[in-house]
Order: sequence, then C-alpha cells, then structure tokens
Amino acid sequence: MSIIGIIAGILSVLVGVVYLFMQQPQFGKVPSGERLARIQQSLNYKNGQFRNLSPTPMLTEGSSYFSMMKEFVFGDRAGRVPSGSLPSRKVDLLQLDPAEDILVWFGHSSYFMQLEGKKILVDPVLSGSASPVKFTTRSFNGSDVYTTEDFPEIDYLFITHDHWDHLDFETMKVLKDRVMHVFAGLGVGAHLERWGYSTAKITESDWNEEILLGGGFRVNTAPARHFSGRGLQRNTSLWMSFILNTPTKKIYLGGDSGYDTHFKSIGEQFGPFDLVILENGQYDKSWKYIHMMPEEVVQAAVDLQAKMIFPGHWGKFSLSNHAWNEPIIRLTEEARKINLPVLHPLIGDKVILNEAVSNAGFWWENIQ
Repeated sequence: MSIIGIIAGILSVLVGVVYLFMQQPQFGKVPSGERLARIQQSLNYKNGQFRNLSPTPMLTEGSSYFSMMKEFVFGDRAGRVPSGSLPSRKVDLLQLDPAEDILVWFGHSSYFMQLEGKKILVDPVLSGSASPVKFTTRSFNGSDVYTTEDFPEIDYLFITHDHWDHLDFETMKVLKDRVMHVFAGLGVGAHLERWGYSTAKITESDWNEEILLGGGFRVNTAPARHFSGRGLQRNTSLWMSFILNTPTKKIYLGGDSGYDTHFKSIGEQFGPFDLVILENGQYDKSWKYIHMMPEEVVQAAVDLQAKMIFPGHWGKFSLSNHAWNEPIIRLTEEARKINLPVLHPLIGDKVILNEAVSNAGFWWENIQ
C-alpha cells in the first residue's frame, strides 16, 4: 500500500471515530420537522442559522484561530486556575423558608433563586466539567459543593443557550423529573427532548416574546450577542436573555453576550431592574464581540438601569487566558467608581435579596 493510501486510511478511521463520538446523547440534537419550520419563520434566522442584531465576527480583527489556540495552549498559564481549594458554604435547599427571597451561586453561570416561594434554576452545570472531553475543562477545587441531589423540585428552569458550560447533559438528565418547566431559546428543545424531557415541559421562545406564568410572574425574552452550538454546527438554536418579573421584583437574567446596544434598549423598555445578573469572565482580546470585558459589564448594568449587579461566568472554569480572579477584581473596581452595589458571595452561600447586601468580603484576594 502506498504512503498516500495509508494516510487516507488513517484519516478515514479518525473521521469515523469522531463521527461516532459525536453521536452520543450528550451532543443533543439539531432541530428538525415542525421545530425547524418554526425556526425558519424567525426574523432572527437567515441562511440556515440564527444571527445577532449587529454583525458579530467570532474573532476580533487581526486575530486568527491559530494564534488564539497557540496563546491558549502555550501561553502563560500562571493564575488561570486557583492554586488552592476555593472557599464555599452550603445551605439546605430542601428546607428553605418559603418567605425568603434568596440567591445561591454555584460558580460560573449556575445559580438558584427562590422568589415569592417559587424555586428557579438557571444554567445548571454540576458534573465537574464543561466539555464533552472532561479532562480539558475541569471545575476548580472547592467549586462543586452542591450535587443534583441537593435540589428541591424546580418550578422554572432557564437555559440561556446550549454551550457546554451552560447546558450540562449529566445535570439535566438527573433533574428531569424534578423540573416542572423549562424556558429556552428556539431550537434548544431538540436537545432536551433527546434527553427525555416531555415536550409539554418545554417553552422555546424567540426574542421579544412575553410569557405569563400566573400569580404575578411574567417572563419577557430578550436578545444577547453571542452564538450557539454543541457540535460542528453553529447557531442552530437561539441564545437568550430573560426579564423575570415577580410580584415584587424585576430581575434581568443575562446569558453570554458581547457588549451592544441591546442592553440600553432593554433598560429603556423594562428597567429599572432590582438586580441584573450578567456574565463577567472568559473574555479575551481575540473574541471581544461575544464576551464583555469587565468594564463593559458595568456599562451594561448602567444601560439596563440596574440597582445592583451579580456577576457570573467566573469562579469555576478556566475557558480563557486571564487569571481566574481577574474578572471580579476588575468589575468591582469599575463598579466602585459609580457606587454600583455588587453581589459577590462565596460559592454556595445564601444571599437574602430583601436584606442589605452582606457579602463575604473580597474573598478571592487571598487565593493565587
């Protein structure tokens, strides 16, 4: 056999292995049938994929995938992962006082809220990894204090988009029978149905829709500036942010997003907000259009007319080139300049939203 034939054979085997690997349930499913037909009617869907409101290149001008990967793999890795175990606390979510409005952060973009007695969960990732290849994106030591067994029945589960660090197969499978209803962007339901979720439990929405939940609860869907995809195909499902109205509060649930004019538009239409939850971390100069720098996160909170900000997307995974605690250091410094209150609890701690802010101090300062 010739050298060319041997190389072709090896490549064929590799392609076959990759193909078989990506048939696993954890990769979800691409929308088809009636779901795809609905997607094709969306004003935000063109030429076979969802689009952002503004032109959004994946990479910054002058960057390349080669240079980006070279820096990520071979660049200075000092400080990207904390040297020791992160401090954390744990509360009994099964024995909460129903009169308390609380927030509990699980690191990165996963958090639990109890509001007016309703149990709410957002982007839960509790498997210890944010990748189909687990050893590549392990969670930081100390950040996995909770497991799926610690959760009560969940009234409303929100999924902002289908990336691995926001939609976790293992977590979602275990929670399936404890989740009463899921809210997500168009197309995400294809993943959930493959994982055993009933169609009746899933509400898929486009941007700028309103969902009345009863009892004074209302959800409005809103844009973000990002992208989606769990496999080789990008943007087959829609990335979202949500405005959650309760009888006493208005909260912005922001998913991954680059900075853009949509924050100001949302603030003008729905603000002011009692609390805005924004992603702050995993940014880089090479992909500045799809993730905000910390200073931009503070500006987004201003645009949204926020009374208080809770920054997520840090403290659990290293998905960028910055030090693990750089996002919160930069954000708190910027917020201080304009006297914007910042929630920055320990992972797992209970924040009582109706009381004065009581943080655990700048707990990240003594961890390298």
